[in-house]
Amino acid sequence: MKALIIASLLILGYSAKAQVDHWETVVYEDDTWKYQIPTSVVNASWTTLGFNDASWSNGQGGFGYGDSDDNTTFASTISCYQRITFNITDINAIEQAILNIDYDDAFVGYLNGVEIARDNITSVGQPPYNQTSDGLHEAQMYQVGQPNYYILDLAFVTANMVNGSNVLCIQAHNEQIASSDMSSRSWLSLAINNTSTDYGPTPSWFNAPLVFLNSDLPIVVINTVGGASIPDDPKLDATMGIIYNGEGVRNYMTDPFNEYDGNIGIELRGSSSQGFPKKQWGVETRDNFGVRNDVTIFGMAWDNDWILQAPYSDKSLMRNFLAYDMGRDLDEYAPRTKFCEVVLNGVYEGVYVFMEKIKRKDGKVGTNDLQTFDNSGNELTGDYVLKVDKTTSGGVIVWYSPFLPYPGSPNQVGFQAHDPSLDSLTPTQLTYIENHITSWETALDGPNFADPLTGYAPYVDMLSFVDFFLVNEISKNVDGYRISSFLHKLRTSEGGNIVAGPLWDFNLAFGNADYCEGGTTTDWQIDFYQICGGKVPFWWGKMIQDPTYTHMLNCRWQEMRQGAWHTDSLMAKIDAIASFLDESQQRNFQRWQIHSQYIWPNNFVGNNFQEDIAYMKDWLTNRVNWMDANMYGSCPDLGLAEDQIEDVQVFPNPAKEDFNFVFKNHISNGSIQLMDVSGKIVFSQLGITGKGYKTHVANLSSGMYYYTFDLDGVIVKGKLMIQQ
Repeated sequence: MKALIIASLLILGYSAKAQVDHWETVVYEDDTWKYQIPTSVVNASWTTLGFNDASWSNGQGGFGYGDSDDNTTFASTISCYQRITFNITDINAIEQAILNIDYDDAFVGYLNGVEIARDNITSVGQPPYNQTSDGLHEAQMYQVGQPNYYILDLAFVTANMVNGSNVLCIQAHNEQIASSDMSSRSWLSLAINNTSTDYGPTPSWFNAPLVFLNSDLPIVVINTVGGASIPDDPKLDATMGIIYNGEGVRNYMTDPFNEYDGNIGIELRGSSSQGFPKKQWGVETRDNFGVRNDVTIFGMAWDNDWILQAPYSDKSLMRNFLAYDMGRDLDEYAPRTKFCEVVLNGVYEGVYVFMEKIKRKDGKVGTNDLQTFDNSGNELTGDYVLKVDKTTSGGVIVWYSPFLPYPGSPNQVGFQAHDPSLDSLTPTQLTYIENHITSWETALDGPNFADPLTGYAPYVDMLSFVDFFLVNEISKNVDGYRISSFLHKLRTSEGGNIVAGPLWDFNLAFGNADYCEGGTTTDWQIDFYQICGGKVPFWWGKMIQDPTYTHMLNCRWQEMRQGAWHTDSLMAKIDAIASFLDESQQRNFQRWQIHSQYIWPNNFVGNNFQEDIAYMKDWLTNRVNWMDANMYGSCPDLGLAEDQIEDVQVFPNPAKEDFNFVFKNHISNGSIQLMDVSGKIVFSQLGITGKGYKTHVANLSSGMYYYTFDLDGVIVKGKLMIQQ
């Protein structure tokens, strides 16, 4: 999607706001406009006041078809040109102007021949009459949403608007000629600095721009070159300043930029979210020469790629923040986050989540950078960051899994290279990682998949798969597993494991989706295919057939439910975040007045922030109760074993005949001692190598035993229970 605002924009408007007495509307959507459905090139002067539009048709605005929101309809078309003249009584009485427009799929707006706004269509100057939009953009008002707005400041009004006749022109474009709908609905409103009433009342949905002065959150100020709005690609040159005076200290727009002050490149990001008026962005920090520049912001890992995530349909504002925090409860890496408020080109945009982007970086994912010359030996084996995701945002499938998501599935699971990216990987590296992942999948699909030494377990960090499962299931993430899902492969010297995660994209989780049973609190998300088909990789359904995995899963669940994920703890966590956002959410929802309105794909529509929080708490309480009653596996040894699960996995425990030990890392020289409760050594073994070890204990009496492993110098201790 492309967007450009040519008009200079309101720079917070402290003085302007003080002078504004009231707002009035001078152009309404249902006024009588001149319009044309062009079939050939239109004279470029059509946007000027002097253009002769006598041959154009007359029609009541909104123009379009297909959504039952149009006063003037016509047959399918690529474009519709509209003009309306209006009269200004006293230009000196106007402090600002706002163009409101609701459109499907793209538009360009002009005032007296000067372009003032555009969205979703790219061109130099006026787009040709037969140019299609850059993508889809659905009109909002017929869905009880709000139109977009574009602010024209005092300098622009003074330079381009005159007493007497003026002309507003709108050029609306469709995504394709066969599109089922098209919309173009426009209003022009004026900020009046005296008590005169020369025009008309504003529409009922109209809200004057918010004047943003200070916050209890960090303030991120972005200014694009020339006031241009942010495109999908390529990144636009801009500057970013961040005001952050520390936790608990207030931040003022007049404070210096003290957390970051420099150049950036910025672009739109997301897939379906790009259709929302509140946009989210990818940010690249740059030096004074425009070169990528690694920095640390808010104490996050050093990097040059950052995300400004825009909670919109998530009216709790916290679903991503909460999910990543729960990931850290499990001692797994999850992107670090910071709530902030954003001002773009002088316009307050609301509450955002400033966050890390998933990359192979120290302090984030993995430990080793894969270079183009790493084509043999240990260096070839990692690190690789892969993802299973949609391709709508430019993703490229590198290879498809030879194993279907479920029997008879019409779909295949595709793997994308995330970091290094596809264009940075050599053919040797691509062959290696594809073969390694396929070998793991083959072992998992095989008849001995559950064997701890010859099955899939030696390939993976099993605990990471447990943790990834639990966060996606406790949130019943409707996107879970099948899209926005990451894996990373460590270098052999670091254990060589395939690690599930990091976690990503939970804005439709925690009951915020009204499709594919995303709003219910029952059933497992790994069974998504039973409801809506899709591409959940077969791994998740196969691993729950492994007693070792389900034992670990159940133990981990019970461990978390006794601590950080106890219902009381979860409710307190949500309450604390809501309290932290209490002030800023009021400004956010003044900017985006979407309460009491369905925003796709809301499962619940509340009247205010408090109702949205209450809904999420009630939903989560019901969800964990269902999971308590239906969790896979069992954990009779919970509280017995104190083994360092990060380094050694032990099963079964209790056991009658054999204990299996699976090591996190490959061991070159290890040993074990097994002692009874009196401290007597009843078993010992030197020279242990590999990723696992099995010991026979049928000759030992029932009771408690203690083991000590020396794993290449790392000492690991734990308890075992023998039940004969």
